[in-house]
Amino acid sequence: MKVVNEVVGLGSKRRCEMIDITGKVVGLIRASGIGSGEAVVYCPHTTAAITINENADPSVAHDMLLTLEELIPQRRQGYRHAEGNSDAHTKSSLIGCSEQILIRDAQAVLGTWQGIYFCEFDGPRSRKVIVQVRGE
Repeated sequence: MKVVNEVVGLGSKRRCEMIDITGKVVGLIRASGIGSGEAVVYCPHTTAAITINENADPSVAHDMLLTLEELIPQRRQGYRHAEGNSDAHTKSSLIGCSEQILIRDAQAVLGTWQGIYFCEFDGPRSRKVIVQVRGE
C-alpha cells in the first residue's frame, strides 16, 4: 500500500464561509499515482470543519451557513468560553473534522453534484487541510 500525505494551505476571508477545495483534493489524488484506495481530508482546527455537499449551486453553501447560524448563533447568552467563538467550536464538532473519499480508476468517487468543502467558522484566518491518499 502506498501512502501520500499533503498539506494544503488556504485563507478564509469571512468569519463564516464554505471554501470549495474539490479541485485541490482531486489534483492531489491524480498526482499521487494511486488508482484504487481512499483519500482522507482532515482539518486540524477546532473552529473549522470539512464536509461534502452540493457545489453546483452556491446557494446551498449560503443556506447551510444561514441554518447553522440560526441553530448556533455567535452571541448566545450563557456561553462561557472567553474567546467569544464558542459557536465556532460547536459548529466544527457538529460538521466534523474529516471526510473520506473513495478512489477508483485514479479518480475521486464523488456524486454528480458533490464537492468537498473547508468550512470556516472563526475567520478570517490562515488555515491548512491535510490530505492523505492511500491505496494501490
